Amino acid sequence: MAIRNVRIQGDKVLEKKCKEVKEMTPRIRALIDDMFETMYDQSGVGLAAPQVGVLKRIVVIDTTGEDPYVLINPVIEETSGEQRGYEGCLSLPGKSGIVTRPNYVRVRALDENMQEYVLEGEELLARAICHECDHLDGIMYTSKVEGKIYDNSELPENEEEEA
Repeated sequence: MAIRNVRIQGDKVLEKKCKEVKEMTPRIRALIDDMFETMYDQSGVGLAAPQVGVLKRIVVIDTTGEDPYVLINPVIEETSGEQRGYEGCLSLPGKSGIVTRPNYVRVRALDENMQEYVLEGEELLARAICHECDHLDGIMYTSKVEGKIYDNSELPENEEEEA
């Protein structure tokens, strides 16, 4: 496993649509391991493959530090409710902005064994799923910010989330 460089907003790879994963290979498996290691190293709750320079539809998420999820070729099937709060991104370190997201999300994806499963999430998990799936289509959270993007030092304690 290795910690990979996280691409920063402005890098063109973050603006591109990712390609579907057709099969699990040793290279893809290593990428997933590296993505988890990179996400944990950066104290994030989610990371998408384009953030480490790979245009594949792969997301890793762990909002609790104890529930890691791999989402390969994720498709959001249902959303409901609404939550509004500060959101950050490892590709824009030290910054946050207010974004409205669904409060509930159901996503269908493949796991690391290429087995289909459904993941349902509320609150932070729902936010992370939406945020990371946006990355797979070249969308940064900054395009959804309501108002200004803040330096995290301007925020009250515990207000920022790094997705």
